[in-house]
Amino acid sequence: MPRYARHLLDRQGPTNPFPGLKALERRLGRHIPHRLGSNEGLDMPHRALAARFGDEFAELARAYGDAEALGVRRRLSEALGTPLESLLVDAGADSLLALVLRATCGPGDPVIASAGTYPTFGYFAAGHGCRLSETAYRDAPGLLAPDLQALAERASRENAQLVYLANPDNPGGHLHDDAAILALRDALPETCTLLLDEAYHDFRRDAESPAAGAVWPGVIRLRTFSKAHGLAGLRIGYAIAEPEALAMLNRVRIHYAVSSLALAAAETVLDHPDETRDHVGMVIARRERLAARLRDLGSDVPPSDTNFIAVRLADADQAADIHRRLLDDGTLVHRPAHPALGHVLRISTLAAALEPGRLDALIDALGN
Repeated sequence: MPRYARHLLDRQGPTNPFPGLKALERRLGRHIPHRLGSNEGLDMPHRALAARFGDEFAELARAYGDAEALGVRRRLSEALGTPLESLLVDAGADSLLALVLRATCGPGDPVIASAGTYPTFGYFAAGHGCRLSETAYRDAPGLLAPDLQALAERASRENAQLVYLANPDNPGGHLHDDAAILALRDALPETCTLLLDEAYHDFRRDAESPAAGAVWPGVIRLRTFSKAHGLAGLRIGYAIAEPEALAMLNRVRIHYAVSSLALAAAETVLDHPDETRDHVGMVIARRERLAARLRDLGSDVPPSDTNFIAVRLADADQAADIHRRLLDDGTLVHRPAHPALGHVLRISTLAAALEPGRLDALIDALGN
C-alpha cells in the first residue's frame, strides 16, 4: 500500500492555478503595484469596517493573503529551527487534519485512533470514507493515556494507512515523551503515516527543547495558534513534516484558506513571544492549582501537559449528572461524547475555573 492516496499517485498534478500575488512577486523579484487581475474588491471603501475595527483591519480585509504564508513560516522557522520547506500554514489544526486525510487516504482505507480521542479526527475520517478502528485508552486511577502499543499492534494487523495520536492527549492531558513517539513510529507499517496532533504542544514541560521543531520521517506534526496564542477565532495553524509530505498536502489544499487578517495576527504574536510565554505560564499555574484543589477533595485528576485538566469520575452516570448540574448553573465543561470516556470531564484552566462557586456541582459531588 502506498503512503499517499491513490488519486494523487495515479496522475501528475494537480497544479495550484492561483499561487497568489505574493508568490508571483517573489518569483519575479519585484513589487507589482497595480492589482488588476485577481478580481478582489480593492476599491471597497469599507467605512463601516474601518469605523468598527480600524483602517488597518479594513485594508487587510480587501485583499487575499499570502497563499504561501511566508511571513509566518519564516518566523516559525527561526523560532523552532525547522527548515522553511518543512512548514505548512493552513486554517487551523482541523483544516490540516482534513488535508492529511485527503492526501494519504482513500475510501475504505483503514485508519487507527484511540477510542474517545479528539472526535474531529473520526468525524473527518468517516466523511472521507475511511474505515476507523479504535483502541482503548490506558484508563486506571491517576492515568488516562492512549495505549501506544495497542495503536501499533492494531496498525500492523490492519495494515493501516494512518495512525492518529494527540500528544499531549485530548481529553486526558497525558504526554508521551519523544522517545515513545519515535518508537511508535518505528513500530508502524512502512507505508503508514503517523499523524501527530500537537495542538497543546506549548503547554508541555519541554515545549522549547531543540526537538520541538524536528522533522521526523513518516510523521506529520500539527500545531495551532488557537490555544497558547489565543487566536482560535481566526483559524490558523501549521504542520511540520518532510517536504515530500507537504507537497502532497499542497496538491489538495484550498488556495487562500488562511485569511490576510489571520496571517497578520500570527506574525504579530510570533513577534512578541514573551506575551505568549507569560500566558502559558499563567495557564500552567492555574492548571496545577485547580488539579491540587480537586485532588485534595479526593478527585482523580491525572497529570496534564495541556491547558485543561481531566477528572475521572466513578462512572458515566455521575459524570453526566455533574455535567448537567454545572450547565444549569451556567458553566460549560466538556464531557466526551464517546461512550468509552463518558466518565471523564475536561475543564479548561481559565481564571474563571478558580472562581469561588464556579465548580460547586463537581465539588459537592466529590464531597458526597
